[in-house]
Amino acid sequence: MAAVITTLRNSFSPLKFPNFRLYLGGQAVSLIGTWLQVTAQAWVVWQLTGSESALGVVTMLNSLPVLFLSPWAGVWADRLDRRKLLIGTQVGAMLLAFVLAFLTQTNMVQLWHVYTLSFMLGVVAALDMPAQQAFVGDLSGMGEVRKAVNLNILCLQISRVLGPSLAGVIVARLGIAPAFWLNGLSFLAVIATLVLVRSSQVRSSSGSNVNPIRQLGEALNYLRTQPRMLDMYLFAALITLFVFSVVMNILPAVADVVLHGDAETLGALMAASGAGALVSVLIVVPLAQAYKCTGVILLAAAFWMSFWLTVFSHSTVLPLSLLSMFFGSMGAPAVMTMALGLVQVMSPLEMRGRLLSLFTMISFGIQPIASLFIGFMAENIGVQNAIQLNALLLAISAVLILIFRPELRLWEVISDASVITEPAHSVAPAATTSAPEPVTVTMATVAAD
Repeated sequence: MAAVITTLRNSFSPLKFPNFRLYLGGQAVSLIGTWLQVTAQAWVVWQLTGSESALGVVTMLNSLPVLFLSPWAGVWADRLDRRKLLIGTQVGAMLLAFVLAFLTQTNMVQLWHVYTLSFMLGVVAALDMPAQQAFVGDLSGMGEVRKAVNLNILCLQISRVLGPSLAGVIVARLGIAPAFWLNGLSFLAVIATLVLVRSSQVRSSSGSNVNPIRQLGEALNYLRTQPRMLDMYLFAALITLFVFSVVMNILPAVADVVLHGDAETLGALMAASGAGALVSVLIVVPLAQAYKCTGVILLAAAFWMSFWLTVFSHSTVLPLSLLSMFFGSMGAPAVMTMALGLVQVMSPLEMRGRLLSLFTMISFGIQPIASLFIGFMAENIGVQNAIQLNALLLAISAVLILIFRPELRLWEVISDASVITEPAHSVAPAATTSAPEPVTVTMATVAAD
């Protein structure tokens, strides 16, 4: 028990760095606003159309730019000052939130408005995500990056609890527009922290005059030599296809058609999902990372989520739906957080932006396919049957991985923290500096007992 407590306590060690603390505080405020908008926007689309497919199209348009632009955004994240790039993307997202707030406030909003703004926000997200993920490592240093990734995702999960619950109350009692206005204002917090923090970034050694296609090719060639990294990309893709598609796309339909509820019901479902993920990041992920057999954790998480999605698909009462959404959502962070953290430390420092962008493309970028699939299936075979089908496909995928990649359950992570990249400690405008080599992480396949 003492070892467990120590492991959980040590998972917060990146907070000792003032720049990381400051940035994380701004992220917390901004992410609550983001989930306000996600929840309110889904309810707007459902009220305008009553169509599961329309919900899927919105998510598709929001994710499509990530699929096509992320690799190039990764090149820019390695070549440009990431702090300045992030300030630009946050300003862009803030302006888009204000436009949607104005259209909703004046009762001018139409479906095509939501479609257009979702696509534009997706372009901003495609530029933002690789830089933001790499920037976490710039602030924490490679010696603490896995824990820093955990805390960054912990911040996301807290916002998933507070944001949808708050959105449900605001939409039900004050209307939809205030949720969008508040989201726009929340970006000011993260913009302010980006102006203040200091980071240590290693620029691409290829130089800014090298062809971006060549730089992207370097990342692809490196990825092909890393089978364990490819395994993590695969599991992240499965979670996006079969789990995130349910949480991000058709919960409004579940709240209305299956549970006969309203915006507060939708907020409760999304908050339950966020609460499960929050518990996972606080407790499950640190313990899972201490358990070196990462392949076993990934497989177990896939089967766990499949089971609880099946329960959720059969539920017609809110308490059971909330319970199954809570437990099912505990599995996703165990996959995504571990994968993202390991990609960070396994990547050469000057290539982190590109490899993280490929992770974004392969995982989150396939959300358009998942959105269209579950939206189409929900309209043709029913919401509950569509969710059950996703659960079944996730379980089948995990079984096939066990059959065709049996070595996955035998590989483990062996970390050598003798070389640590220290972050910048003072809070000041960012500077781009050189840094030592990253922490060495060896993926070892161990023999069965």
